Amino acid sequence: MTPVLTIQNGTKIIQNGVDEPRNILNKINLTINKGDFITVLGGNGAGKSTLFNAITGTLSLSSGTVTLGGNDMTHLREEKRAAYISRVFQDPKMGTAPRMTVEENMLLALHRGKKRTLKKRELKENRDYFKELCAQIGNGLERHMTSPAGNLSGGQRQALSLLMATMTKPDLLLLDEHTAALDPKTARQLMTLTNERIQENQLTCLMITHRMEDALTYGNRLILLEKGEIKLDLHAQEKAKLTLPDLLLFFEETED
Repeated sequence: MTPVLTIQNGTKIIQNGVDEPRNILNKINLTINKGDFITVLGGNGAGKSTLFNAITGTLSLSSGTVTLGGNDMTHLREEKRAAYISRVFQDPKMGTAPRMTVEENMLLALHRGKKRTLKKRELKENRDYFKELCAQIGNGLERHMTSPAGNLSGGQRQALSLLMATMTKPDLLLLDEHTAALDPKTARQLMTLTNERIQENQLTCLMITHRMEDALTYGNRLILLEKGEIKLDLHAQEKAKLTLPDLLLFFEETED
């Protein structure tokens, strides 16, 4: 197995009060291998978003290391890490530029990690490709290529964010409860699209979800976080045997 990302003794301490330091990540050790699709569960305050922020560089660790592709990036700035890591957020508004058109947003994503410029010639050359990608989604996004992204529905905008995050095959894809703000039908459609994009492009992915059914259905590995620590890390064979009642029991035990 080839490690894509490794966190060693990842710790983040914050001051809760004058003399009340609190570990929101507590000596986490995690290795994500190439091709892993890991679902992440945990209650409020478990450390899920903090873990993602530590990976992307949004938040610096108090101690410990973050290694990507064998290179130490513990102190690498967020914008530098963005060349290798893509993230889709819970809020559909966060993944796109609202005043730019759908195709302009996709052109920006095509040049992820490079100097960002908009050239009409490049937009014209890629227009058919962008439209073809959008047509694969099945929600009519291809009919809005010249519409501002801010005019799209939540589901369309989140699907666009997913396309943008996976167009250039990132080393690591982070999905931060990306279906949570959608209605159940749209969320199911987006999860189907998500799984297709991950499998077809052989992506390595870490997905936070609050839907336990999705945590069981998708991916080859499941992690349960509690109070900044990994309490459960199930790989493919163990995860395949897990039932929803089992998972609910694990979840209740960590909350006690």
